[in-house]
Order: sequence, then structure tokens, then C-alpha cells
Amino acid sequence: QVQLVESGGGLVQAGGSLRLSCAASGRTFSTYPMGWFRQAPGKEREFVAAINWSGSSTRYANSVKGRFTISRDNPLITVYLQMNSMNIEDSAVYYCAAGGSRWGAPPVDDYAYEYWGQGTQVTVSS
Repeated sequence: QVQLVESGGGLVQAGGSLRLSCAASGRTFSTYPMGWFRQAPGKEREFVAAINWSGSSTRYANSVKGRFTISRDNPLITVYLQMNSMNIEDSAVYYCAAGGSRWGAPPVDDYAYEYWGQGTQVTVSS
């Protein structure tokens, strides 16, 4: 069983930065790929970034590539999302997720993830 708790959301001006954290509990955390997804009002949940169990493989949505960085610290059982050069379109509730196969590239589809956090609000102002 894995439990996930996100933190670090808030209000930021366009062009600014935020770092989200996702603290996990559960002995098997280090075996799971981890992902970040987001959902804006009136829109479907969308993939943002994912990282494999060792941190050696990452994947990003085109909309955040070059601006966001996902990383993980398995001893601290935490995954991070560093968000730079933020714009208004980045405003959403951000969710951390864990699950999928240990092998191969981390999944980009939300149905591949078994465990989800409660979400943290990110708002970018102009």
C-alpha cells in the first residue's frame, strides 16, 4: 500500500517558479514509477511528467518540456516537480501518482497509476 501527500502549491506570478513535493509512505515506494498530472477547471486531467523507479528515465508533456523537471529521492521517499518559467496555462490542481511496472519507461497514461494523492492547487497570475 502506498499513500501520497502533495505539498508546495500556491500562487505565483507568470515567469516565476514553484517546487511541488510528494511524500510517499509504504515500503514499496522505491519500486514504483511516479507521475505528476494536473487538472484545470472544466478540463480533463492531463499528464505532466513521470519518472521511473530509479530516476534514470523521465518523460514530459510537450507543454512543460524544458520548463519542468521531475526528480525523486528514494531514501527520503519523495518525488519533486520543479516548475520554472510558469505561465497562466499551468494553473491547475496537481496530482502525484504512483504505480505501473518497474521496468521500462514510466507511463504517461493515468490509468496505469494505482495510487493518487489528494492534489495541490497551483495558480499562476499575470
